[in-house]
Amino acid sequence: MQIREIQAQDWPAILRIQDECYPDIEPESLAALQSKARLSTETCFVVTQDDTVIGYCLAHPWQRDLPPSLEQVLDAAPKQETLYLHDIAFSAKARGLGAGAAVFNRLIEQARNKALDSISLVAVGGAHTYWQRLGFKSRIIDKSLGSYPEDACYMVYAIDAANPGYVYQD
Repeated sequence: MQIREIQAQDWPAILRIQDECYPDIEPESLAALQSKARLSTETCFVVTQDDTVIGYCLAHPWQRDLPPSLEQVLDAAPKQETLYLHDIAFSAKARGLGAGAAVFNRLIEQARNKALDSISLVAVGGAHTYWQRLGFKSRIIDKSLGSYPEDACYMVYAIDAANPGYVYQD
């Protein structure tokens, strides 16, 4: 298994994985997905196995408590306060490879490299329980999550900057 930056030829596989993982959600356009990757190439990557894309991650610095809307094409981050995890998805071929843990550890490392003290996301499709197990906490925010499915939940993972080898939960 390898994690590497997204290349132009990876986008068809990313779109297929998006369709596989989110069959009940209107897929985001290629333009919207690519705009996230352009904001932060070092935090957007694919997971490959035998040169086949089996997963992807789109994350970028963003303003805390103001997640971008689904399908929003981004051209700049308003403030860089958190590493916003827009999407992480794996095909069934990634099962049992430890891809989720590898990607999450890389995101923590990248957030630290960018001097960001948190990772934030909007969980959908009941995924909030998965993210809670990793240490994310639900947070009520003022911004509407109306562009997301009804069960959307904004969540934040705090990174302990004082002790860079550990992550804390409050």
